[in-house]
Amino acid sequence: MNGIKFWRFNSGVIDISDSPIFMGIVNVTPDSFSDGGKYFEITAAISRGLELAESGAGIIDVGGESTRPGSDLITVEEELRRVVDVIAGIRKINKNIPISIDTNKTITAKESIKAGANIINDVFSAEDDGMIQLIRETGAAICIMHRQGNPKTMQDNPIYNDVVSEVWNYLKQRRIELIKNGINSECIAIDPGLGFGKTAEHNWQLVENIERFTEIESPLLVGHSRKRFLATKFADREEGTKFVTKQLIKKGVNIIRIHEMHKEYNLRWQKNN
Repeated sequence: MNGIKFWRFNSGVIDISDSPIFMGIVNVTPDSFSDGGKYFEITAAISRGLELAESGAGIIDVGGESTRPGSDLITVEEELRRVVDVIAGIRKINKNIPISIDTNKTITAKESIKAGANIINDVFSAEDDGMIQLIRETGAAICIMHRQGNPKTMQDNPIYNDVVSEVWNYLKQRRIELIKNGINSECIAIDPGLGFGKTAEHNWQLVENIERFTEIESPLLVGHSRKRFLATKFADREEGTKFVTKQLIKKGVNIIRIHEMHKEYNLRWQKNN
C-alpha cells in the first residue's frame, strides 16, 4: 500500500483513504471500443454521468476522442463540441462530484475546467508544455499514463525487456519531471496504461505485479474495464472486468476506471474475500 490519503485538485481533495474510488467512464464518441455511439448525444451522455454517480462512482471521466487501438485523431473543435456541454450539464446537476476530462489537448482541458472539470486524464502524460502551464495555473489534478507509441500504431508490435520495470520507471521519472516543472505532487496520479502499447501478456504481467506501483508516492489509477486482453482468459469481458477489479482492490489500487458500476462495487469488496 502507498499510504496516500487523498488526491488534490483545484477546489478540494478526493479522499482515497478508504480505497477504492471508482471512476465512471462516459465516452462521448461514435467509435470507442466498448460503448462507442451509445452516449454520443449530449443529453444521453449527461444522463449516463449522473447515473454512474448515483450508482456509486466517485469520479466521472468524460472523453470525446477514442484512444482505442487503431483510432484516428479528431480536431480540437470537434472534441470541444462533444465534451464541454456534457461536463457543464453534469456539473449543473451534481455540484460536488469530481469530473475528469480524458484528453491530451490543452485547449480542451482548459475549456473543460471552465465548464466544471477538476481533473485532466491525459494519456500523453502532460508532455505538452501548455498542459503543464494549465495545471500550474488552475491547480487541476493530473493523471499521467504510460503508453508505447500512439493509439493509431501502439498495438502493432509492442516490445519490452521487462514491462513492469519499464512502465514503473517511466511513471516515476515523469512524476519527478512534473514536480520539477512546478506541479504540486499531491495533484499527480499515475496509471500504468493497460492496453496502451502492450500485448495481452504484458497487461497480465502488470495486473499481477500492480502492487509494485503503490511504491510510487501518488494515487494509483488503473483502467482495465472491458479491454481486449481480458478475452484471453474470459469469454465475457465484463466478467473479466469484475474478476480483475477484485484483484486490483486486494493489491491496493486507489482508483479503478470502469464502464459499469456493479452492486458489488458499492460494497467495496473486502480485501480478504
